[in-house]
Amino acid sequence: MDHNDPALQRLIDRVTTAREAGAQLCIRGGGSKDFYGEAPQGEVLDTRVLEGTSSYEPTELVVTTRCGTALAELEALLATKGQCLPFEPPHFGDPNLSPKNRGATVGGMVAAGLSGPSRATVGAVRDYVLGATLLNGRGEVLTFGGQVMKNVAGYDVSRLLAGSLGTLGVILEVSLKVMPMAPATVTLRLEMDQATALAKLNDWGGQPIPLNASAWWDGNLIVRLRGALAAVQAARVRLGGDIVEPEHASPFWAGLRDHTDEFFTAAHAAVDRGATLWRLSVPQTAPPLALTGELMIEWGGAQRWLCSALPATTVRDAAARVGGHATLFAARDKAAGVFAPLQSPLDRIHRDLKKSFDPSGIFNPGRLYPGL
Repeated sequence: MDHNDPALQRLIDRVTTAREAGAQLCIRGGGSKDFYGEAPQGEVLDTRVLEGTSSYEPTELVVTTRCGTALAELEALLATKGQCLPFEPPHFGDPNLSPKNRGATVGGMVAAGLSGPSRATVGAVRDYVLGATLLNGRGEVLTFGGQVMKNVAGYDVSRLLAGSLGTLGVILEVSLKVMPMAPATVTLRLEMDQATALAKLNDWGGQPIPLNASAWWDGNLIVRLRGALAAVQAARVRLGGDIVEPEHASPFWAGLRDHTDEFFTAAHAAVDRGATLWRLSVPQTAPPLALTGELMIEWGGAQRWLCSALPATTVRDAAARVGGHATLFAARDKAAGVFAPLQSPLDRIHRDLKKSFDPSGIFNPGRLYPGL
């Protein structure tokens, strides 16, 4: 990254000025994830002034791009070479807008750390971050990692940024591992209840089946097979069910990724009426949870979306009993806390990291946890 770039210098000046004035900054790209986490605070620091792809080596499967680059723009670039971000990061933007104006940015993608339907089989955002350049709370530009996996040594700060919600600093640039698009994809629909679906997914997970994504809702299990043509065809015959044609399958999976699917539109409407949309992270082998509300299950059983009016303690206790935790993903009232409370020593580690990177506490105050 060119440290003499005027756009970068403007960001450094804003951070330096805020530190000297004791002000706080709200790091913001397209704002597509403003709803996620605790309420944003501080003066907006717009990262979209720093955009563009610095380098792209298709033969090396690596791309380096700046924080303000539109996520849709990066994905379009990768698609020209038959490549993609396999973890399917959500956009949460308006698909009718141009790629540059849809909202989601690369910096926000990493900071939020959210992955789409294929996360359980291909990995999360952090698994594809090779290196990052960060602007810390002292106004210093720091570089971590590199452009190949072997360069990552010691404390892996670049991956630590994934999911930090901007509390450690401004992600200026990231190097990402990319992958070729799969040669074959088929989506199947099978009718079954929740318990049967979970048992099937656990059984298939231990077999050599190219199962890329799954979703259960309202008595239907939808699975996506992806990989080599012969493997996909064999698995299609083995699993049975009805084939969902591509013109219907593609919008369905995109709807799950971007929360424009029927389940999520109904859930967000319920949130407006006072319900809570929970994201439960549990072991894939966890049994059905005795919780009332509308339920959607992804990631082979490991991610369970629950739209309910149940008290937060009831939901969190149920998730904890099976070895998981619950995140308050969307709600009008976030008094219960968005993320599961941290216990010592994790709480101390979070606070020590915040102090090391942002000693004056100017970046996204309280976005992860109140007082952090």
